[in-house]
Amino acid sequence: MMLNIPNMLTLVRALGVPLFLYLFLVAEQPLASFIVIALGALTDYLDGKVARALNQSTDFGAKFDPAVDRLYIAAVIIAFAIKDYLPWPLVIAIIARDLLLLLVVISQRLRGVAYIEVTFLGKAATFNLLYAFPFLLLQDLSVIGVWCYRAGWAFAIWGLTLYFYTGIQYLLRAVKPVKVKDK
Repeated sequence: MMLNIPNMLTLVRALGVPLFLYLFLVAEQPLASFIVIALGALTDYLDGKVARALNQSTDFGAKFDPAVDRLYIAAVIIAFAIKDYLPWPLVIAIIARDLLLLLVVISQRLRGVAYIEVTFLGKAATFNLLYAFPFLLLQDLSVIGVWCYRAGWAFAIWGLTLYFYTGIQYLLRAVKPVKVKDK
């Protein structure tokens, strides 16, 4: 069943992307933007937990969730670069990593090869990035801004390290030749 609680949580996260972009780039409301992406991070955590707890895991959800994660991350990092929260070379590197892996997925689909499953480290990378963003949004607050900036970059550094490491892992797994049994 495609319309279940975990997939609805992922859909809420997807709908938060344009809301975040409006609040951050147009309305210039960093606190409201913080709430939207903090809720996005929370729904990312909950959708998998709920799917397993309620036995509502689906193939659709397994593909929908990481696709929304990539959309979410791309939208936030581009918005952050526009507002000078992140450097453009870093944003371009993250997007290039995701585009390369998208080509891998397309190649797997065309060749009829099973998709590479997301690893624990891949989930940890996304978790760290999704938790870094809300903290980075609060860096301009007078009293706690410096601590939010530090916490945000701590999560971001771990997340980015794991993000690129797992990207290399996924790529190596995808290009690994398939063993053919001798007859």
